[in-house]
Amino acid sequence: MFRTHLLLPAVLLAATAVPSSGGDRLKPVTTNDAIAPINQRFKSADAKEVPDFRSHLVPMMGKLGCNGRACHGSFQGRGGFRLSLFGYDFKADHEQMTKGDKPRVNLAKPEESLVIRKPSSDLIHEGGQRYKQGSWEHHVFKRWIEGGAKGVAENHADFLGLDITPKEFLFSGKGQKVQMKVVAKWSDGKREDVTPICRFQSNDTQVCQIDQNGLVTSGEPGDTHVVVFYDAGVVPVPVIRPVSDKIGSNYPPVPTPTAVDRLVVAKLRKLGIVPSELSTDAEFLRRVSLDLVGTLPSPKEVKAFLADKSPNKRQKKIDQLLNSPAYAAWWTTRLCDFTGNNDDGLVNVTPARGSASTDWYKWIYKRVENNTPYDKIVENIVLATSRNKGESYEEFCKSMSEIYHPDSKKSFADRDSMPYYWARRTFRQPNDRAIGFAYTFLGMRIQCAQCHKHPFDRWTKDDFAQFTGFFRSTVSGIRDRAEYQKMVKKLGVEGRGNQIRRQLGRLLQEGKTVPFQEVYAGAARRGRGVNPAVRNLRRQIRTLNQRLEAAKKADKKPQIKSLTQQIARLNQRVRAASRNRGRGNNASMATPLGAEKVDLSKYKDSREPLMKWLRDPSHAMLSRAFVNRVWASYFNVGIVNPPDDLSLANPPSNKELLEHLTQGFIKNRYDMKWLHREILSSRTYQLGWRPNATNKLDERNFSRAVPRRLPAEVVYDALQQATASGEKHASMRTELEGRAISIPGAGRRNRNARGAQYALNIFGRSIRSSNCDCDRSQEASLLQTVYLQNDRDMYVMMTRARDGWLREIASELNVRPPSAVAPQNNGRRGRRPGNARQIALVRRNVANLTKRLAAARKSGKKQQVQQLTRQLQQSRRRLAQLAGGRINPQQAGPTSSGEKLAKVDAEAIVQRAYLRTLSRYPSETELKKASAYIRDADATINGVRDVLWALLNTKEFIVNH
Repeated sequence: MFRTHLLLPAVLLAATAVPSSGGDRLKPVTTNDAIAPINQRFKSADAKEVPDFRSHLVPMMGKLGCNGRACHGSFQGRGGFRLSLFGYDFKADHEQMTKGDKPRVNLAKPEESLVIRKPSSDLIHEGGQRYKQGSWEHHVFKRWIEGGAKGVAENHADFLGLDITPKEFLFSGKGQKVQMKVVAKWSDGKREDVTPICRFQSNDTQVCQIDQNGLVTSGEPGDTHVVVFYDAGVVPVPVIRPVSDKIGSNYPPVPTPTAVDRLVVAKLRKLGIVPSELSTDAEFLRRVSLDLVGTLPSPKEVKAFLADKSPNKRQKKIDQLLNSPAYAAWWTTRLCDFTGNNDDGLVNVTPARGSASTDWYKWIYKRVENNTPYDKIVENIVLATSRNKGESYEEFCKSMSEIYHPDSKKSFADRDSMPYYWARRTFRQPNDRAIGFAYTFLGMRIQCAQCHKHPFDRWTKDDFAQFTGFFRSTVSGIRDRAEYQKMVKKLGVEGRGNQIRRQLGRLLQEGKTVPFQEVYAGAARRGRGVNPAVRNLRRQIRTLNQRLEAAKKADKKPQIKSLTQQIARLNQRVRAASRNRGRGNNASMATPLGAEKVDLSKYKDSREPLMKWLRDPSHAMLSRAFVNRVWASYFNVGIVNPPDDLSLANPPSNKELLEHLTQGFIKNRYDMKWLHREILSSRTYQLGWRPNATNKLDERNFSRAVPRRLPAEVVYDALQQATASGEKHASMRTELEGRAISIPGAGRRNRNARGAQYALNIFGRSIRSSNCDCDRSQEASLLQTVYLQNDRDMYVMMTRARDGWLREIASELNVRPPSAVAPQNNGRRGRRPGNARQIALVRRNVANLTKRLAAARKSGKKQQVQQLTRQLQQSRRRLAQLAGGRINPQQAGPTSSGEKLAKVDAEAIVQRAYLRTLSRYPSETELKKASAYIRDADATINGVRDVLWALLNTKEFIVNH
């Protein structure tokens, strides 16, 4: 977003807009092939035309705000009159206006109609005056009523779309104006200028504003879109005002070695934005390592890369990283985010409790490692069933049991598909599945459409209901209860519910074959019918009713209450599932978003046509959503941002770029490595973060690298790496054990965990509990700062007994290393440590001694300096004890033998510290300051420790740049 005031010379505007003689108003080129706008045709009261309910009345009421959230479009309506939100249920709206005890129209006396008298303030109207008597809106309402107040005819023409002029707004200064013209197209060939009855919005009112008549006024330099709403049409139109005079022939030569670069620079050229210079080799190596494999480069790797003079070394590094285990681990974690691998929702999926999220992770990991095409991964999730093809239930249970037996070499990753996506507790109802599916694979938020027309897209409530049809026949549970009970009885298991599950879990660990629940699917039945999910719920209700009768006979009151509550909850789920089947919809019919209806009864699995639609390149929704998410992970923002909100009113910042990557991904058969390589190999990705005068405010057109905070898993691993020994640091790219980027599940159950989970929580790891990328937080917080500066975990990491860098340095210096155990706080981690009053007093004393010591040094009083130094060290030790270890190393005092070495190669140590943390050599100034600090420290190893701690607390360490 650009808000700088720049004086620009006049520029030639787009061919769709030319300046008027006044110089500040721009008029669009118009054509005369459309019917004149309604405000002209009904300007006079003697107009003979009868307005159309769908084409004219409903859009006009939307323009007036009648069917908005704050008026009659709310769920409660207003004044006993309710319209569908945004006016897309034409039949219901017409009935509300013409029928009931108090119809809003009066056919005998049109002027007495409430739709005329109230909005014109002839009668008291809570919404105030919406139009005046004698206005064209008044005439439209009156003529419609006089013409019989007809609704939408069955043979009404279909809405085809909007033609908008101009196609793009290109301004040269502030305050310029352009009138937009909107023409609606219908299937009967009619074209009508509907500008007066369209709704408009600006996506950035700083860059431009648009009034209710479609007049666009330029604002500050930058780019945005204005959005037009009419009927099912939602059309964004680009608006650009250059931020500098570097446009046209003034634009400097910029290298564009790849297609990505050419498309990015084409947009920047319009904006007058010049890209930053290329990043340094050190910046590139650190950036691509953290982005692609979630791992810091080792010091040895940094040295080798900086010394390499070959021109293609960056490309070679990208290819090398793409073939590393850490790449598969980190991008498996990202795919687990999108697909919802959540521990909380997988509690009872298998008898081996806690194993489902690990199975999910391993299944995806194997496919990312093998570079399985993305659409194939999606297919084996979308069409997933628990049994492999041709497996009997007995064979399935035997195969699954062997996976969890002690010392088993079998893996769930070898199974054909990944059914746990459908088995989650929060993913059982068709509505929930439709919403979650659209989020995961389409990057879309369609939850609004389950109740009303989507406010920023074309999806209606009926579209949502039709889409849910694909998700009704997939069931998670016991498919063949007789076979299940037979196996349970054979194993000698008794009890109910969790009692059975616990016993099966124990038997599984003993090497027994136990029964498993499964995910299975079928074809939809013709007619409304009862779907398998409802049948399963009703079966459970019958079982519980039998148990309730037995409890009543035995007069077990607590059991009666519990069973009654369970039955009520299941009945509520049955009612919800029945409502979700849609009003009057054929249960065998379903419709993909924006596509034709499908007869599901023709398919063995009702999800088959859904997967076929996902792969359809004519809409490319699957490819576009994944491409946009991958781009967002590298550039801080998506081409469409937020990246999980692909809607018509939220257009891409660079449409051509998004389409290039989308179609390229499809053309290359959904090769994920191709996509990563295409983006990372571009000069755009490799630009530096230092801004110039033209791009300092650019954060959405990719003219520079935007420093961004590292993801939680990458932060924690980077801390572990930076404090590890040289050998351990280098091994973390290939060894995944203990890596945060390879932790399988997530969820609220881990919110209060300690160790790695504690750190991941405060740094914003995704808990995968909602259909939103916002589950992962990249925002900085005070708690993160406290963790990096004062947390006991940090102290332990830095001074760990084994494979620690400080211990390695201490061994080289032949001194005792810092203690591997931080000062204790009696197990009260997270609580307020020590005596608050004493801590405050000691802190005050430390501050006072520090000032006195500085003054003594300045005046050259050596004896006083020695005395104050001893006192300050004692106070710092006391403070560390009172604070219970939650104190930064500089305040804690020496933890080693206190040896100060006369000869130490401090410069070499500082270089090593910078290479392992910031992945670069220190500057001359940094080298001198840090080396001097180590030499002046009371104990040399403490000086090294403090330098390491300081580097871990720099912004440069915690952000990717």
